[in-house]
Amino acid sequence: MSDKQDILRKKIAESQLGGGQARIDKQHAKGKLTARQRIHYLLDDGSFEEIDAFKTHRTKDFGMDKQIYLGDGVVTGYGMIDGRLVYVYAQDFTVFGGALSETHAEKICKIMDLAMKVGAPVIGLNDSGGARIQEGVKSLGGYADIFYRNVQASGVVPQISAIMGPCAGGAVYSPAMTDFIIMVENTSYMFVTGPNVVKTVTNEEVSSEELGGASTHASKSGVTHMTATNDLDCLVKVRKLLSYIPQNCEDTPPSLPYEIGEEYRDELESIVPESATQPYDIRDVVHGIIDTDSFYEVHQDYADNIVVGHARIAGRSIGIVANQPNSLAGVLDVDSSRKAARFVRFCDSFNIPLLVLVDVPGFLPGTDQEWNGIIVNGAKLLYALSEATVPRVSVITRKAYGGAYDVMNSKHIGADMNFAWPTAEIAVMGAKGASEIIFRKEIQASDEPERVLSEKEAEYAEKFANPYRAAQRGFIDEVIFPRETRRKLIKAYAMLENKKVDLPKKKHGNIPL
Repeated sequence: MSDKQDILRKKIAESQLGGGQARIDKQHAKGKLTARQRIHYLLDDGSFEEIDAFKTHRTKDFGMDKQIYLGDGVVTGYGMIDGRLVYVYAQDFTVFGGALSETHAEKICKIMDLAMKVGAPVIGLNDSGGARIQEGVKSLGGYADIFYRNVQASGVVPQISAIMGPCAGGAVYSPAMTDFIIMVENTSYMFVTGPNVVKTVTNEEVSSEELGGASTHASKSGVTHMTATNDLDCLVKVRKLLSYIPQNCEDTPPSLPYEIGEEYRDELESIVPESATQPYDIRDVVHGIIDTDSFYEVHQDYADNIVVGHARIAGRSIGIVANQPNSLAGVLDVDSSRKAARFVRFCDSFNIPLLVLVDVPGFLPGTDQEWNGIIVNGAKLLYALSEATVPRVSVITRKAYGGAYDVMNSKHIGADMNFAWPTAEIAVMGAKGASEIIFRKEIQASDEPERVLSEKEAEYAEKFANPYRAAQRGFIDEVIFPRETRRKLIKAYAMLENKKVDLPKKKHGNIPL
């Protein structure tokens, strides 16, 4: 081996050890993988090609010129996931705590630029203590350079952030602008200001986990879309998520081979209870419609009165939005509207057809909802669906009342195909409430108001609490038996495969944020 080859071998070995073997062993003791191990488990075997392995920081202040590590705390490059190209960066917490420097940011920006040129997803494995304070404004500028590229890449290529350690301060805004965030339980956290600052300013005692841990952001804030039990579980979830998503905005979602067979599902016939007030789990409907074990739920622990996620029907990737009668009777509120709107916009950005399952009694009433902007947040979902140009199909399983009927992908806002089960009730409001308003004088004048109300309620229900009036007007394309649903959807999506919509020319719309 020549002297030059020997030097190169030593440099590569040094860069692969990050900041030293002792620090890597310490990370293992915490149950965390190193940056390179994370990339190894994420990508197909032998597919990773590193970029800028020898890049180092340029700071000489505070003795930094004596602390030089190849790669400068982030491993960047490209590789394959299930044979499909992706770009990846993994922050290395063993080098300056993964703190972002000017050159660290340059490496990330380089692969993001490449991803947009080529048209492939970007995956960020975040594990950083924040901006490198020895560099001052240069590190802050590096964050801004990344933020700018996050925005430019939005809707062009999928962006996924895996939070596998600390992510605090300005660093949180890059993941926040990506399409999906996955956090590792007990070892990762995200917050703008940490527990010490919170205590100083508000006198609140709170731990890092309580303030910005995975469970907090999964259930309370909705910042993270999924949680993982450990690093390996997180990487598996990233790989699975990508299996439903195309490479870029001009690509189509990946499909699996499928042979059409017996597509009737008798189990769907008994899911909706006879009583209109009895709840049921909409996931049972989802599983009865889609390909076996193909549902991959997003935001499972947040705003559980609506269910969203990826699935497949006859091998085709679709996005599902479904009211959940098991929680708050499936009403729309601030959080569920925002959750669904975000998912709809992602699917529309990347050509993923939408299926909307409707069982909604309306919007949640109350001062809390009104004061927290149910009007503007409900409008986000309305806007998102109205704007979407991908194939859009709805199935009304039971209630579709009031303005919520309009919002949940009705024919009036551009849905392509709308089906209803015989149990569907499409009306301004429930029969009881409507009867109390329409027949108020007649009921009050009666000697038996309860009997009259019951009769009028039955009369109203017979006339309006069914799908047939809407079908007569063409607002419902077909009233179908539940067991036929999967077969109808397979044919509908096949028919809509080449759908094309030309939107009015404009710079961009002004969604009610």
